[in-house]
Amino acid sequence: MRENAVKTAWDNNNFIVNGWASMANTFSAEVLATSGYDSVTVDMQHGLVDFQKSVEMLQTISAYNITPMVRVPWNEPSIIMRSLDAGAYGIICPMINNKDECYKFVSACRYHPRGNRSFGPARARIYAGADYLDHADDTIINFAMIETKEAVNNLDSILSVEELDAVYVGPSDLAISLGYKPMQEEKEVEDTIKFILDSCKKHNVKAGIHCPNGQVSKNRFEMGYNLATIAADFALLASASVSEIKIAKS
Repeated sequence: MRENAVKTAWDNNNFIVNGWASMANTFSAEVLATSGYDSVTVDMQHGLVDFQKSVEMLQTISAYNITPMVRVPWNEPSIIMRSLDAGAYGIICPMINNKDECYKFVSACRYHPRGNRSFGPARARIYAGADYLDHADDTIINFAMIETKEAVNNLDSILSVEELDAVYVGPSDLAISLGYKPMQEEKEVEDTIKFILDSCKKHNVKAGIHCPNGQVSKNRFEMGYNLATIAADFALLASASVSEIKIAKS
C-alpha cells in the first residue's frame, strides 16, 4: 500500500503544512498540489465542493507526491466511508463535541474489528494498492475537529478514544463558542488553543490547526502543533488580488 507521507513525517518529528481546497475546481486543486504543500485537504463542509467534484479533485491531487485529505461535511458515516473509498488518506470531521461522537467518527474510518467501515474501496484500491484492506487502518489518519467550548470541556474523554489519530482545531468556531468574534486575538482563545495542544501531547494524539497565513502557521509549529493549514485557496486568491491591486493603484 502507498505510504501516508503525513504519518511518515510525524514519525520523523516533522510538521506538516497543509493546503485547503475549497473551490470546486480541479485546476485550483492542481495549483495547490504543485505549490509545495505536504498535504491538501478538499473541503466539503464550508467549501463549494460536492462529492463528485471531490473525487475529481482527489484524482488531481493524487497525481503529485502529496497526501490527499478530505474534510467531510458532518459526522455522518456514509460520507466518511465514501470519501475514504474515493482515496482520501486523511479525514477531518467537524464539530466533535464528546466521546460518543468521536467514537462514531473513528469507527467509520476503521474496518472490523477496529471499527465498522464497510468494504468497497473503489478508487482507493487503485490509488493505494491491491493490499488496501491489509494496511488501510494503519495508514489512514482521522482528525476530530475541536471547535466548541463543549468539546474543550470534554477533551480528555475525546482524546481517550483509542482509534483517534489527531485533532484539528477550528479557531473561528472556537472563538465564537467562547463568546468572541473570529479572527481576532483574544487571550482566552489563545489559552484554549494552548490547552488543546497540551492535552493532545498528554494523550499522544497529534494536533492540527487552521491558520490565516504562513506566519501564524509558523507560530503554531513553534508552539508544538504537528500540522497547520495556511488559509484556503479562495482566501489566498482574494488576499493576493487585494495586495496587487493596491500596489497597482498606489
